[in-house]
Formats: sequence, C-alpha cells, structure tokens
Amino acid sequence: MSLDEKFIPIRTAVYQIVEKFLKKIAGLFGYPQNPGMPTIHEVPNETYVRSQFFDNLPTHKTYWPPIQQPETWFEMILGPAPKVESIPRYIYENKEEGFYSFYIENYKNLYFLPDWLSEFIQVHLNICLDISLLETVREILFIGLIIYSQMVVLRIAISWLIYINPYTFPWCYLAAAVDWTEDVLQGIVPAILGVNITGSVFLGVLGVIADSLNHLVFTMPFLPSEAEETKVLINNDMKDILVFHYLPILWYRHSIPNNIREYWYYKNPEILEYMQKSYKNLNIQFLPDNVIQYLNLETTNSFISQINILSDSVST
Repeated sequence: MSLDEKFIPIRTAVYQIVEKFLKKIAGLFGYPQNPGMPTIHEVPNETYVRSQFFDNLPTHKTYWPPIQQPETWFEMILGPAPKVESIPRYIYENKEEGFYSFYIENYKNLYFLPDWLSEFIQVHLNICLDISLLETVREILFIGLIIYSQMVVLRIAISWLIYINPYTFPWCYLAAAVDWTEDVLQGIVPAILGVNITGSVFLGVLGVIADSLNHLVFTMPFLPSEAEETKVLINNDMKDILVFHYLPILWYRHSIPNNIREYWYYKNPEILEYMQKSYKNLNIQFLPDNVIQYLNLETTNSFISQINILSDSVST
C-alpha cells in the first residue's frame, strides 16, 4: 500500500467533518429550506455568444525581459534595449474599399484610444495618416516607464542595505525621485508583517501600464468604433481580425485635412479620382484649398467679363 492510499481514510474523515460543520452553520440560516439567492437560469443568447467569442480570442503575448536578439556591438555587450512589441497594422488597397484600409488581428487584450481623444488628435492636432509621432511618444513613454521601474528596484534594494545611507550623495537623487510614491501609497497599502510593500505595489502598477502600451493600437484615420469584426485565412489559418475600411467617418463629419488633399491633387491623382467617383453624393470637398480659391477667382473674373460685354452691347 502506497503512502497516498494510507491517507485516504484520513482525507475522507476530514471531508466529512468539514461537511457536517458547514451544514450546521447553514442550518442557522434556514438550510435546506432556504434556497439562498436566486440564480440566473437563462442567459440571453447574444450575451452568451458574445462572451464565448471573447473567450476564444487569442492573447497578444509580450516577453520581459525582451528576447535576446542583439543587432549591434552595444546590444551584444549590454543586452538589447527594451522595445514596444506593438500589434502590426496590415495596410491594403483596392477599388472597392479604398486606399487607406487596414486590418489588425483581434486579441483579448487590445486597447484603443477613446473616440473623443482619437477625434481630437486627428482634427485639432492634424495627426491623421502619419502616426510616426504617436509611435515615437509611445516608445519614449515605454522606455521611460522601464527606466523608472529599474530606479524603483534599485531604491528597494538600497533600503535593505543598512550600511548605505540613501540620503547622502549620490543616492539622495534616487530617493528624491522614488520616495514620493511611498508618501502617496503608504496610507493606502498596508504593511505585511511589518514590511513596507508600497514599492513593490507601485512597481507592479508601472509594469501593467508599460505592458498595456504594447497592446495599444492607433486607428488613424479611422475611429476605433469603426472597426468591423470578420475572419480571414492567413497562412492556412482562419483568424479573427478587425477591419478598418471605406471612408473614415471624420472625413465626412469634418473636412479632409488640406495637406492630404494637396497630396492627392499633385502627387497621386488616382486617389483623388477614386474619392470623387465613389463619394460624389456626400458633398465632400476633395480639392485642395488653393485650387478651390483659384477656381472661384476664375469664375468671378469670367462672370465680371460677361457683365462688361453685356453692358457694352446694350445701348444706354
């Protein structure tokens, strides 16, 4: 007889004792006559199907520390620098869906900017097609969070070394940069067995924020709410994707940025021709402002010349 089999009677006895104890406690509340809180027996089909759909989606995985793939001598000696593992956008164009359509793979842990913030960035900051500035800001923010988290780790390590005074040079600068977090969180996060864990909690928060930047998707020139869920066959594998296509809603609500219209008119008239033919009934201005001003001026001059000719031909 094995050791596990010898403990089976003991385990069964413990289970029976715990069962009787819980039944006595439940009897004080009317068990078994009292059925307890009512449960939901039927879940709406749409809600259930939607929840099952999200449960079956894959997860966008990131790795920390980053995968060791050095590309320079500096990275080979000191290790690769942290980089954002962003979700790629696959851009495509055709005559049915337009020239700025793209799709991304659908994941459980996708993050998008709110519609109002995306609209503000596109309309007021004029960041529409070229999102390199947003990518740079995200990269800087990600690296800044990683560097600051390493400072927090160093500050926690110094606090355990009693022979180092953190308020002397040069450690005082590190303490000034990190200790404010303890002042903010010390009244919220309790100590465990007399050990202050505010630094560890703050370090976890930094990690969550930094990792969420890996899953943030910029949808310019579309709004995040314009995404359409569909499936596509990629490398003989059926995957769920989010498609952004046709005319962006902001180009209908607001005027198309003038620099984009100038690019169409002077460098890529094929796009201008497509836009004018496909959306001619939407009363959208596709010509650049300087061309519109020139056409208006020509129309005005032509009208004035016709009036002059008419006035000369008619006798007083």
